[in-house]
Parts: sequence; structure tokens; C-alpha cells
Amino acid sequence: MLLSLAQWLQTLSPEFGYFRVFQYLTFRAVMAAVTALLIGLAAGPFVIARLRELKIGQPIRGYGMESHLVKSGTPTMGGVLILLSIAISTLLWMDLSNRFVWIVLLVTLAFGAIGWADDWRKVVHKDPEGMRSREKYFWQSVIGLLAALYLVFSISENSNLRVLELFFNWVRSGFDVNLPPKAGLLLPFIKEVSYPLGVFGFVVLTYLVIVGSSNAVNLTDGLDGLAIMPVVLVGSALGVFAYVTGSAVYSKYLFFPHIPGSGELMIFCAAMAGSGLAFLWFNTHPAQVFMGDVGALALGAALGTIAVIVRQEIVLAIMGGIFVVEALSVMFQVSYFKYTRKKFGQGRRLLKMAPLHHHFEKSGWKETQVVVRFWIITMLLCLVGLSTLKLR
Repeated sequence: MLLSLAQWLQTLSPEFGYFRVFQYLTFRAVMAAVTALLIGLAAGPFVIARLRELKIGQPIRGYGMESHLVKSGTPTMGGVLILLSIAISTLLWMDLSNRFVWIVLLVTLAFGAIGWADDWRKVVHKDPEGMRSREKYFWQSVIGLLAALYLVFSISENSNLRVLELFFNWVRSGFDVNLPPKAGLLLPFIKEVSYPLGVFGFVVLTYLVIVGSSNAVNLTDGLDGLAIMPVVLVGSALGVFAYVTGSAVYSKYLFFPHIPGSGELMIFCAAMAGSGLAFLWFNTHPAQVFMGDVGALALGAALGTIAVIVRQEIVLAIMGGIFVVEALSVMFQVSYFKYTRKKFGQGRRLLKMAPLHHHFEKSGWKETQVVVRFWIITMLLCLVGLSTLKLR
């Protein structure tokens, strides 16, 4: 919005030439982060107070950690503050004609709507389980598949008109169209290697990345500040990849696919980082507010969608290793429990409690120890992910 305004002012008079600074992506990214941070810090107290007035408090599951019972009643659905900050800041500083930012923003808000419905059932209907898993996965799948179908052609072409042409060619060809190499699966640390996925392979991978990352972040969001800082770190790192793939010069030099328009995603990533830090101000231990599913599902989906656009699905799994391990810990725990119950008549557990952060709490770690150590691990993993920019 501000970019369009600056460009219009420049056409009025040479005196407004200094507005050319708005054309610099790095300047707008910094300003997006600062804007989101200030919005979050300013609106935070009001949002928290409003949530308290509405008695939107976090219900604690009966089988949860006993030490978490004191958190019962803490305002939840604070993810609304994050999404509000991201949306306002992104719309202010983005190029409004950029299709990639719009698709990420729409996916983020759509998953946030699912989380809103889930949280609303928890706090209004007093149901700690919220939306049933089958219903939640259905709506996640619908949004994930729609996003995947758009992205498979959007990444391959440079305009929405060409995207439509490619889609119709795919239908007329009997669903058999060869995609360009940049739509293939890129392997980190290996130069110019791209495995072709085809349309269906791309759609399946994109669906798994978006829905999987959404649920992985949601599972990680169990301790004060545990999920939001890794989201900030991973999102910021993905912003660097977006800047590289969006630049014809840097992408060629670093042997990355050039995806015109993807650099604008740096604005969204910066806004996500700024809003995340603002939320952490209120979410740090002892938390004044929780993000709830409305924040966790949305942020996870945003990370997955960005990773798909910049062709860094595997790097996302590396940098978001904490999210991956948390999700796997739940899958293995449930699977092993069901297997042993069927075989031995009594279910057994691999971990003292799942997700993994609760296992460490049960093992004697304090909540703050778990959180800060997971942050440190994420920092290291993000550095490993960023090293793939050059180590190829």
C-alpha cells in the first residue's frame, strides 16, 4: 500500500524522489518488522484485557502436566494479536500486486480461522479437546490442497494469466504436463540437483508440508514461549531464502532457482518476526496470554507455504527440527501405545509424556530450561539451514 503511494507521489513531482527508498525490498522488510512489533506491543495489553473480560481462558486437559494447572484461566486465542499485526504490517509494506504474498496471507488467515473455531469450542463450550481431529483435518486438507493446486502452476509461471494457461493445458493434455526444474524437489548441500515431482507429486508434497508444519507448530505450543521463538527464527531464515530466490543475480550465483516475485515474501517473513517478538513479550514465562490454535495453526501453515514457494521444503524440516521432533514424538508415542495394548493387553509408552517437551518436564527439567534449550537448538538448526545457501 505504502509502496503504491510512494510511486504515485514520485510521478507528481521530482521533489518526492526520496520516496524511491520504498522500492528497496530490504528497507520495506525492516519497516514491516518494526511496524508489526509496534502494533503488537501497543495492542497487546488491550487484547489481553479484552480476552479476560470475555473470560476466554485456557482450559487444562485432565491428563496434562499437574504443574500446568496454575495456568488454567490464562487468556488464550492471543494468536489473534499475531495475525492482526502480520496482516496490517504486510498490507502496508508489500507490493499489492504480488501473488505469492497474497497466497501466503490467505492460507495463514484461513488456517487461523480453523484455529479460531477450535479455540472457540474450547473456551465457550468448555471442551478441552475443541474441534474433533477429523473435522479439523478435513478443513486443513481443503485449504492445503487448494493452495497446492495454485502453487504448482504459480511457481512454474510468471503471471496469473500464464498460470491459468498452464492449468488448462494440463487439463487438455490428460493431466500430463512436464513442469520446469524449479518446481522439482531441491536437495540441500547439492549443487543444481532437482528431482522432478510432476503435478501430482508437487501437490501431495505441498499438502503434506503445509498441513504437517501447521500441526507440528500446534503440538509444539505447549509451554510459555516455546513455539513462538522458533517460528520467529525459522521465518526469518526463510525470508533470506525468499530474497535469494527472488533475485536473478543472487539465485544464479548461489545456484538456486529464480522465482520472480518470491522476494516479496521477505516482507511477510519480517512482519511475522516482528509480530512474534511482540507476542513473546506477553507470552514469556509466566505467560500473560497463550496464542492458542488460532495462532499456532496459522503460523505453521505460513512457514510451510513459504518453504514451498522458495523450494526449501527439506531445509524447513532441518531448521524446524524442533517442530518435526515434537510431532514425531506424538506419532511414535500413540503408535507404540496402541501396538503394545493390542499385543500385550496393556499399552506401554516410549516417553514419560508426549509431546517431547513434556517428557523433559517429567524428567526434572524446569519449564524455562526446556524452552530456552529448544530455542538454542533451533538457532543452531537455522544456521545449518542458512549454510546451504553457500555449501552446495
